[in-house]
Amino acid sequence: MPRSKSKRTRYQPPPKPKPKPSPRWLGPVVLGLLLLGVAYILVYYIAPQYLVVAENSNYHLLVGFGLIAVALGLATQWR
Repeated sequence: MPRSKSKRTRYQPPPKPKPKPSPRWLGPVVLGLLLLGVAYILVYYIAPQYLVVAENSNYHLLVGFGLIAVALGLATQWR
């Protein structure tokens, strides 16, 4: 026989609401920023002799890792 709700002694919390799904554009943006950051680092550090860049500057490394960091920050919003 089922027990009535008033005679239950054990607490049952309400069910957790389901999180909203992530937007459809989030995945491609994360992937694009990751690839762009890696490509930026590779282009400016593997083939600098073909490009006109300041060789003693860390600007290009900072930009590449910045793009990767933004992509990883957005990836934490993926559901």
